[in-house]
Amino acid sequence: MYAIIETGGKQIKVTEGQEVYIELLNTEAGETVTFDRVLMVGGDDVKVGSPIVEGATVTGKVDKHGKGKKITVYKYKPKKNYRRKQGHRQPYTKVVIDKINA
Repeated sequence: MYAIIETGGKQIKVTEGQEVYIELLNTEAGETVTFDRVLMVGGDDVKVGSPIVEGATVTGKVDKHGKGKKITVYKYKPKKNYRRKQGHRQPYTKVVIDKINA
């Protein structure tokens, strides 16, 4: 069984026991988190929401918080002596999916 959930403005396909990296959540490590915005539940019978499936939830356990790899943002305009270099590390939350309730 799998589900498509929406969190952090993104849609993610999840299955039970899977580890997913999502946008930073305001929870502590070790807590349980419930995703209510389930867009689709698949498996033996497919349920598609419009936009969400009523009564369907996905629960998971927050494993850790961290930051992704560093990317370099570089802007410049030729012949104008304009150069800006900036680095960025996107924060994330690692969640282990426990159960899909459909």
